[in-house]
Amino acid sequence: MNSTNRTVVVTGIGATTPLGGDATSTWEGLIAGKSGVGPLEQEWAADQAVRIAAQIAMEPSEVIPRPQARRLDRSAQFALIAAKEAWADAGYTETSADEGAVDADRVGAVIASGIGGVTTLLDQYDVLKEKGVRRVSPHTVPMLMPNGPSANVGLYVGARAGVHTPVSACASGAEAIGYAIEMIRTGRADVVIAGGTEAAIHPLPIAAFGNMMAMSKNNDDPQGASRPYDTGRDGFVLGEGAGVVVLESAEHAAARGARVYAEAVGQGISADGHDIVQPEPEGRGIAHALQNLLDRTDLDPAEIVHVNAHGTSTPAGDIAELKALRKVFGDDTDHFAVSATKSMTGHLLGGAGGVETVATVLALYHRVAPPTINVNDLDPEAEANADIVRGEARKLPVEGRIAALNDSFGFGGHNVVLAFRTV
Repeated sequence: MNSTNRTVVVTGIGATTPLGGDATSTWEGLIAGKSGVGPLEQEWAADQAVRIAAQIAMEPSEVIPRPQARRLDRSAQFALIAAKEAWADAGYTETSADEGAVDADRVGAVIASGIGGVTTLLDQYDVLKEKGVRRVSPHTVPMLMPNGPSANVGLYVGARAGVHTPVSACASGAEAIGYAIEMIRTGRADVVIAGGTEAAIHPLPIAAFGNMMAMSKNNDDPQGASRPYDTGRDGFVLGEGAGVVVLESAEHAAARGARVYAEAVGQGISADGHDIVQPEPEGRGIAHALQNLLDRTDLDPAEIVHVNAHGTSTPAGDIAELKALRKVFGDDTDHFAVSATKSMTGHLLGGAGGVETVATVLALYHRVAPPTINVNDLDPEAEANADIVRGEARKLPVEGRIAALNDSFGFGGHNVVLAFRTV
């Protein structure tokens, strides 16, 4: 239990996204090049400059009983749905801890959110103004807490080794998974359920992102609006949902005969130290995170064949990431199949790293890289720095051990890179 270098593996996956209500339908949508973006038809959207978003494919009300849903913020609902799927996919049940199938003292939960219960906070403030103090829900505080999703998932799996909530904007979900890997590697836990969630499709966030010129205003073509690496890209499309994985020590997984999707090799973390919003244009901070990953793990760059890029469809950010890859890996990047799945799911903010980890793991497991859609006119700088998977999914090498990276970056200059490989 005191080892500081235990091998960590992925044994369960779960998701609820704009492409599907579970990991399977989400993966099928990604491989098919399906867009989850559509028009916002809510009454409040009519006055917005941005009237498109990638809304969830399956409403939580379809699977969560109403009495329970009323006590959970939408972000926690997404997290719980994805976590239940991942936990079951790993071969566990809600009562596994009680029945001794897993030691609760060795189980952790790390679920991140970039914004937390923003819809609860804003909606309950409206209740306060319009209906008075007595009508504010007594569940408001546990619903709006950023740690609410993690706490509820931790309660579901019976986690007692630690329940944590990293908050680092759009890098939050990836940082959660990186933290979970370290919990297992350093002996704090044997099993950790980890990922990210976000539910911020609401008038205020939409207006705020729109006014800072961060989001696409391509309202006439919702499905074509998220277009990483295209010369006409004009900002990201806001999405919602959650992605969760179950991580275990290799010994623990082997002892119970668990199916293993991939090895979780490790993480690299850095900060830009440049600007609260804009990325460092040459990708120096990102390059530092990539180098940190290589320095802290036994990952061989020659194993890397796929990158699930952060690729949000912003003019500056897309290219900075590719420059960083080229800076660290040189000509090896010519062999990376780079996919920007936000072209299909939109940008799930704190949930992005979780959903994109699910996509990265499945890309290795099935040995196929999803496409980047809507790249009609490839940016010459993108073409010079990376091999972008466009139009159709691409098969990855079928023989030998291969690895993939999942990149996530956030406002504030947060950079997180995760690495996975086949087993």
